[in-house]
Amino acid sequence: MLPWFRDELASRVDADPVAVQAARGYRSGTQLKCERMDTPRNLQAGAFAGTAEAYLRYRPPYPKALLASLVAQAHLPGSAVLLDLACGPGRVTLDIAASFEHVHAIDLEAEMIEAGRREAARRGVRNVEWRVGRAEEASIAAESVDLITIGEAFHRLDQVAIIEKALDWLKPGGSIAILGTYSILAGGEAWKEAVRAVARHWMTRAFPAGWADARAGAAVGPDAFKRLLIGASFMDVEVRSFAEPRDWTFDEIVGYLRSTSVCSEGALGDLFSGFEAGLKDALRPAEGHLFHEQLRCGFTMGRKQTDPHP
Repeated sequence: MLPWFRDELASRVDADPVAVQAARGYRSGTQLKCERMDTPRNLQAGAFAGTAEAYLRYRPPYPKALLASLVAQAHLPGSAVLLDLACGPGRVTLDIAASFEHVHAIDLEAEMIEAGRREAARRGVRNVEWRVGRAEEASIAAESVDLITIGEAFHRLDQVAIIEKALDWLKPGGSIAILGTYSILAGGEAWKEAVRAVARHWMTRAFPAGWADARAGAAVGPDAFKRLLIGASFMDVEVRSFAEPRDWTFDEIVGYLRSTSVCSEGALGDLFSGFEAGLKDALRPAEGHLFHEQLRCGFTMGRKQTDPHP
């Protein structure tokens, strides 16, 4: 199954002992033994400040086959309602909005919501209600939602609160889907290993107190998400994985990294120019050269019981 690590170097922080300590502490739910910060900076509010346009432009869309499978598996009624939590600039929202009568799209960052609104207007999508706020505090009527989606953000949320709220928000038989992709920073292809090495070098300097791939005690990856949903009494829980070839230009790679919480200009600050130069030196991009990968992604999905007391 896919260990969907998103923006961070995931389990690849082993070059930095402080980062190892942070990642292990947050994965296990133990207290981080570092007095310089309670929550790693890349998980704090505002971690994506200044990234919305890069996020919208350079994050690859989910494969059409994945989204079609997700919508089909949800068994939607004729007038369906979608709730997209931590929606960013609408990467999931906008690609499946046509399957719904109404969409609630919620994100903590006002900049992301504004980017989503502009993109919706550009595409002519008019059935989305955009809101700024914490996913855990969303004001949604009980049993009013047919599908909840969370794309590449579940590791950043209070998962227990979200699952509890989801069971309240979903109609009987409604579904929740947690989506994810392999990040460029997760390595794999040789060029991504080179990117990862450069990123690690500059992140170690920019995050002297360490970074982490998830909140304290959070489930990370599709198998862990599956166990979480089953434990909350969701039915028909399954993981579906997808892959498709993708080509990147050097500028697109840099653009993608600008959209992350650990390699953006906001995250690296004055170090960003050195980081970009390091990428160019490592990848040595020739004019017209493309970097190839198999984009791997998927979702974990479960259905609320139709009768909680059979």
